[in-house]
Amino acid sequence: MGTILNLAPITTLTRQQFYQLCLANPDVPMERSPTGDLIIMTPIGGEGSNQEAHLILKVGIWNEGTGLGMVFSSQTVFSLPGGGDRSPDVAWVRLERWQKLGQEDREGFPPICPDFVIELRSRSDRLKPLQDKMREYLACGLQLGWLINRQDQRVEIYRAGQAVEVVAMPISLSGEAVLPGFVLEVR
Repeated sequence: MGTILNLAPITTLTRQQFYQLCLANPDVPMERSPTGDLIIMTPIGGEGSNQEAHLILKVGIWNEGTGLGMVFSSQTVFSLPGGGDRSPDVAWVRLERWQKLGQEDREGFPPICPDFVIELRSRSDRLKPLQDKMREYLACGLQLGWLINRQDQRVEIYRAGQAVEVVAMPISLSGEAVLPGFVLEVR
């Protein structure tokens, strides 16, 4: 997940300041919690990067065939309505929601919560902060999210208005009504 820097003793990091900090340090992946904590993201290794690329490819191929939305990598920071600025490993936003954003919002940190996200737990990630991040997405309007936890061989499925479902791997995951017709085999 990353290292959390509590800046409260010296400053409150606003959304605009966070954006400027990211622009000034493009080689340092960062997030900002809803409480303003700065999170320096831990780099992932080859395995994790390959898994992330594979997932982006799968969602991208599905989206190419349907044209229903926009697919984003972990390099995209979303300015969530709840106050946090987060970077899911894979994100998808319905096209009509994306098109409502102005050009400046699209080019910066989009002020929108994705409709769908995937978070991959890497070796360095603690589970609870990832689960908290998934709940943050839900509170901000997420419709469907998958937390893939290879260490524990399970997937946590987050749905708007429902309890979290935990399933053992391998599993075939459905995009349900959010990503109609999308199926992902998780081994």
